[in-house]
Amino acid sequence: MLPFQTLISLDKTLALPVYRQIANAITHHIKNGVLQPCTALPGTREMAEILDVHRKTIVAAYSELEVQGWICVTPRKGCYVAGNLPELKPGEWGQEAPGGYGKQMSAPFNVLTKERQGSIYPPNTPFHLIIDDGWPDTRLAPLDVLMREYRSLLKFKYKNPVTGTVTAGSLTLREAMADYLSETRGIKAGVPHLLITHGAQMAIFIAARLTITPGANVIAGAPGYATASQVFRHLGANMMTVPVDEQGIDTDAVADICRKHPVSMLYVIPHHHHPTTVTLSPARRMRLLELSAQYNFAIIEDDYDYGFHYNSSPYLPLASGQHDGRVIYIGSFSKSLASSVRIGFLVGAEDFIQQGMYLRKLLDLKGNHLMEDALAVLIKNGDISRHLKKANKVYHTRLQHLTTLLDTRLREVVEYTVPTGGMAVWAQFKIPLKQLSAHATKQGLYISDGTSYMAENSCRIGFASLNTQEMEQAITILASGI
Repeated sequence: MLPFQTLISLDKTLALPVYRQIANAITHHIKNGVLQPCTALPGTREMAEILDVHRKTIVAAYSELEVQGWICVTPRKGCYVAGNLPELKPGEWGQEAPGGYGKQMSAPFNVLTKERQGSIYPPNTPFHLIIDDGWPDTRLAPLDVLMREYRSLLKFKYKNPVTGTVTAGSLTLREAMADYLSETRGIKAGVPHLLITHGAQMAIFIAARLTITPGANVIAGAPGYATASQVFRHLGANMMTVPVDEQGIDTDAVADICRKHPVSMLYVIPHHHHPTTVTLSPARRMRLLELSAQYNFAIIEDDYDYGFHYNSSPYLPLASGQHDGRVIYIGSFSKSLASSVRIGFLVGAEDFIQQGMYLRKLLDLKGNHLMEDALAVLIKNGDISRHLKKANKVYHTRLQHLTTLLDTRLREVVEYTVPTGGMAVWAQFKIPLKQLSAHATKQGLYISDGTSYMAENSCRIGFASLNTQEMEQAITILASGI
């Protein structure tokens, strides 16, 4: 029931009778849409108690409203807002809401971007196929096992949960992660060096917030991960980009910037760089660590695609080497399992993690410790490792199938380099990609028009989430638009 004691304000010192004040207040809320047609009103006795007035006052107010046609009074059934209201026409969707929320806010606020925010996919378009940015196939993920552990913990361990906060994340998950990172990535980090986040994007924001001050110089590859760059710019960074070639980020260009300007932080995706999918060479990895030590800047190492390699064993992360705590390592389980599993992590020096915990608390007071503990069980039991081993074989087969289709169906219009891992192919089109994307949309297929990558006529073709039949349908649609 609506809070009528606050909706109806009475002033018994006014010359206007109290019953008229009540009737006017109810009329006002009906006109403004707070009281919708056919809404039940409290009975006369109940409303009298709510407003602390005599029942006869409510009877008089309701009678006034009934005479004016605002409400209907039915014996033994009650009082209702009239269904056919006078002087009131239903507004169309999108019109300003009188007295409520409309298109614009009257009070001043900070405008962070002129771009309209929303889904990366066009609204109201019935896509039956999506060529994504490079996401996993949730049909392969052991989500049933994850939810089984979730329900088990909910039933037993969390029957009477402790209400305190553990801002760094579930201790059980951090303990499991410490062993997991050591075994799979050679990263020697204990529980005090780990911060669990709500996805990798939160980890990027926290790491950037702690390493960037307004006006600070930040280096990133170009083309690069646009969402991370948006975070850095939002925090006031002066973005300084360097080229990305077949060996990854250009370390000579990085060194040249460092000789001329003080640098606070460098952002790098060493395995399957976004968007070009190239892998940073061993020589450049060593060079980045040398430059970080020489010029004393932090490195944010975003390694979200580490678990997927097809041709050989992966290079160890920068964080596995000697770096005196300058490397902040970020990862996520969104790519290992499903995009809906919003569990990321950040690895850093103990004092850095302490500050990260403080910032995390401001953003998200309590993480999902129940899901984090369930994930810890999958890590300890080896379910994650077995899934990755299986998924690698499936995704490698899908990559081979995609390249065959590109070579046979789109050879004249697409150039690409076969990636050594990851979930997407970086494709350069010889025809206008926006036109091809528009053609695909009409056929129920989504493919990026390249705008979000800041690279003309280029986009990522995600292959992991599509089985071979879906992939053939998608390429057939693209081929029909040439």
